[in-house]
Amino acid sequence: MYRPRTRRRRWLAGLTAGALAVTGLTAVTTPAAQAAPPGGPGAGQGAGHGKNPAIMRILRSMTLEEKAAQLFVLQIHGLSADTTDPAAVAANRRLYGADNAEQVMARYRPGGFIYYGENVRDPQQVAAFSNGIQRAAAAQPHRIPATIATDQEGGIVARLQPPATQSPGAMALAAGRRTADARALARITGRELRAVGVNQNYAPDADVNVNPANPVIGVRSFGSDPGLVASMVTAQIRGYRSAGVTATAKHFPGHGDTTTDSHVGVPEIDHTREEWERLDLPPFRAAIAAGVDSIMTAHIVVPSLDPSRDPATLSRPILSGILRDRLGYRGVVVTDALDMDGVRAKYGDERIPVLALKAGVDVLLKPPVGEDGDGVFPRQFAAVVDAVRSGELTERRIDESVYRILALKHERGLFRDPYADPAEVGEIVGSPAHLAAAQRAADRTTTLVKNDAGVLPLRPGARDVLVTGWGVSTTAALGTEIARRGATTTIRQTGAAPTRPQIDEAVAAARGQDLVVAVTNRAWDVKEEPGHNGPGQMNLVKALLATGTPVVVVAVRDPYDIAWFPEAGTYLATYSYTAEALRSAAASLFGELNPRGRLPVTIPVRDEPGTALYPFGHGLGYRR
Repeated sequence: MYRPRTRRRRWLAGLTAGALAVTGLTAVTTPAAQAAPPGGPGAGQGAGHGKNPAIMRILRSMTLEEKAAQLFVLQIHGLSADTTDPAAVAANRRLYGADNAEQVMARYRPGGFIYYGENVRDPQQVAAFSNGIQRAAAAQPHRIPATIATDQEGGIVARLQPPATQSPGAMALAAGRRTADARALARITGRELRAVGVNQNYAPDADVNVNPANPVIGVRSFGSDPGLVASMVTAQIRGYRSAGVTATAKHFPGHGDTTTDSHVGVPEIDHTREEWERLDLPPFRAAIAAGVDSIMTAHIVVPSLDPSRDPATLSRPILSGILRDRLGYRGVVVTDALDMDGVRAKYGDERIPVLALKAGVDVLLKPPVGEDGDGVFPRQFAAVVDAVRSGELTERRIDESVYRILALKHERGLFRDPYADPAEVGEIVGSPAHLAAAQRAADRTTTLVKNDAGVLPLRPGARDVLVTGWGVSTTAALGTEIARRGATTTIRQTGAAPTRPQIDEAVAAARGQDLVVAVTNRAWDVKEEPGHNGPGQMNLVKALLATGTPVVVVAVRDPYDIAWFPEAGTYLATYSYTAEALRSAAASLFGELNPRGRLPVTIPVRDEPGTALYPFGHGLGYRR
């Protein structure tokens, strides 16, 4: 169990002592997980048998409304708990009829809040925000600390940006094949999150990405091999736990084989039960065996697991029948965000939290905005209370979820000390040791997929190099790194969907150059529809190749891009565009690093998903 550093400011100690005195938790020394059967907080289902007596005292003293509020983790606008920023206040009033997190806590006493990018400016600000939330929670009658959560998966999903340390992301770490790196980066991420007051991370992603056209998972997954994914997920769970942060394996029962984004549609997974058990289940089974405290549901339809075609978030056969009963999971189940179309398409917003609770969910994440622009949370909150009063839900069922939530907060040490120490933020977040560890891990992930033209490794020295393709900061960073090795670089950023004039300008700039480095980001997404990239990146690479100038393609997200321009002779995959990943890519171009990454997925031939262009485990290196 996480034990916070003893150096704390006196005012924090005073607040903590007051909270402990009210809750009575000072008398309890056994972690909740040890007081219950394996599988997470609240494993015991009896009326108090085997449960933490101090938590039970709190639970028995709560009103039905207070219990229902604990089930919700809410989005909030602003940069502080007491924000007076007019835009943030206006947005919060539309959601909750309150100005800021402090007022929302006083009015509803929710279980917690989730941070998004808009809530983050710098580490000290986030720590102050978190402390403001916890002070507001401590001011309530039961002084129940708040869950403060975020999505800090690493790679392409990271709410805390530099100076916070950036993990290269799941698929990148899997390319490095080192579970030690996965665990170390999770521990570093966890320490930095806890330093700014975040106590739950919605990571790691336990999906097995077997569909190259998956629009929502991709590099967020550790790969296409269930065994590899399971080992990396387990390593990260242990890393987060060692840092005192709750890990969340997601998205059960598995979001890795879909061509629909559940944010904007209803994905349907057509795996048979046997296929699901072979492909999707192993990482979640491993996560449960590792004692994961939280599992997030997927807004997906899996007819082989539930013929009713309810999304998994609302499916009793999936969440209670499989996750709870068959797999024996007793930890906290949290929904994916309730503002996503994948869960809203079949039922009305007021029915969704009631159906989710009946299915086996504990935490209801991020209620949506209605068609009128107002927040649905007040109506969803009332719907849960009304369902208990009408008998559709029993209060005992609510108690089961609230007990799990409180037990997890206790296990994380939040009743003892939920606060961030401002004096520690600068020491921990983005520390030299953390940044060095992230760079070492990234250096093991770059994958040289193709080097048929023998262009690589480059020799340092004078040459003219055009860096073009996706990403303003990405192309600039690569250009800077290449210039550091003696080249004269020209930058032509063309975005995710290059137009014909942009392509023509890049082609003109390529003529007379000694080398072109073309950066791609999901070039495979060639659909000419809203929400897709279209064929522009593919057309850009093909046009650059036609100039006759040597071209090195660097895919900075999904490694599948080369299937759309297989004539490219030189191709590297970095799986992310963090500063560390780009430095590793540049060092690999010049042979300062011998690329060690191996594909954690199979790259199929375009339009032939059963035929491998490059197999799982493929990766080239340089002869020394």
